[in-house]
Amino acid sequence: MIATLGEIVVEIIAETPGVGFRAPQALVGPFPSGAPAIFIDQVARLGQPAGIIGCVGDDDFGRLNIDRLRADGVDVSAIEIVADHPTGSAFVRYREDGTRDFVFNIRHSAAGRTRITEAGRIVLAASRHLHVMGSSLFSPALIAAAQQAVAQVKAAGGSISFDPNLRREMLSSPDMLDAMASLLRACDLFLPSGAELTVMTEAKDETAAIREILGLGVGAVVVKRGAGGASYHDPAQTLHMAAFDAEEIDPTGAGDCFGATFVTCRLQGRGIADSLRFANASGARAVSVRGPMQGASSFAELEAIIGRAA
Repeated sequence: MIATLGEIVVEIIAETPGVGFRAPQALVGPFPSGAPAIFIDQVARLGQPAGIIGCVGDDDFGRLNIDRLRADGVDVSAIEIVADHPTGSAFVRYREDGTRDFVFNIRHSAAGRTRITEAGRIVLAASRHLHVMGSSLFSPALIAAAQQAVAQVKAAGGSISFDPNLRREMLSSPDMLDAMASLLRACDLFLPSGAELTVMTEAKDETAAIREILGLGVGAVVVKRGAGGASYHDPAQTLHMAAFDAEEIDPTGAGDCFGATFVTCRLQGRGIADSLRFANASGARAVSVRGPMQGASSFAELEAIIGRAA
């Protein structure tokens, strides 16, 4: 089993491009979302045992997420339902240049109550790999839960992957960067996107940043570059894989699907090049569908994308 923990939210998307939410406008949603939830849904869609530890409200937004995750094969036994906090939400609007503005209600939602329950310990005990998202480290309680989960999985001989998934709207959270630095030192696989490499190090350029991260004992670094493809680095080799062509409709969740596919492929014994190829195909399909979890793919769908490009 692959496990993750953290925010389970709904996402609501502005239908027209622009800057922010300072005027009434048409919206579409709610879509099941949350970076850890997207990641683990993609894992399950690939047929890999998958479980998530999280918290939702006793409301339709929470039920929407649980129903979707369960239908796709995720173990939802460690999702706690709380009656006194609503399910978290994220409103997103795309700018003309493709960047995004978010309004989050996560820190004070049910997601902020996430903890390791007995059900969560059972899921972790069954897992040989744990994935942690930096976006989930938005409170001292979540940081403690992530550290507890990492310790349990590592003590049992499992591996850890870490995606910093930085959101400027959340970087004011107390101790978040310190927690990220701690997780970076603990992980076996680091999955940053572009500039996240240098944010997490003292280095001024990518080459030096990768050298610094590998010097911490991290086994491998995979840099997600969107339309620029992806690069794999370990102490012995570097490999770049070009992206697949895709019509970009909604990039939210593409990096989560990429990471989930790469991790799953490696745990299933696929080689590095094959794993990058499937991960790039997963990202390409994810951006071509509106809704952050709507583009999660099966291996058959990824093989079709790879086959068309051959």
